[in-house]
Amino acid sequence: MRVVAVYKQNTDHTRAVETFLEDFARRTGKALDTLDPDSIEGEIFCRAHDIVEYPTIIALSNESQMLSVWRGAIMPTISEVSYYASQD
Repeated sequence: MRVVAVYKQNTDHTRAVETFLEDFARRTGKALDTLDPDSIEGEIFCRAHDIVEYPTIIALSNESQMLSVWRGAIMPTISEVSYYASQD
């Protein structure tokens, strides 16, 4: 499985997302993938998964099917996301 955090740099929510990512890595020992929706790769990814709100954290199966999604400024709990990040 793959968990991706999609967020824009230099916005009101950047610090909250980066703090969540740092806490997640420290507590789980795993790093989440990140994408900037303004990059070419990020734009393609967002179109494919219908992501229009930032920040968004999305959990995908190995076949790229959406398993769970968290949208907006309120970050999910680390345990919610770690379930998907620990499944390989």
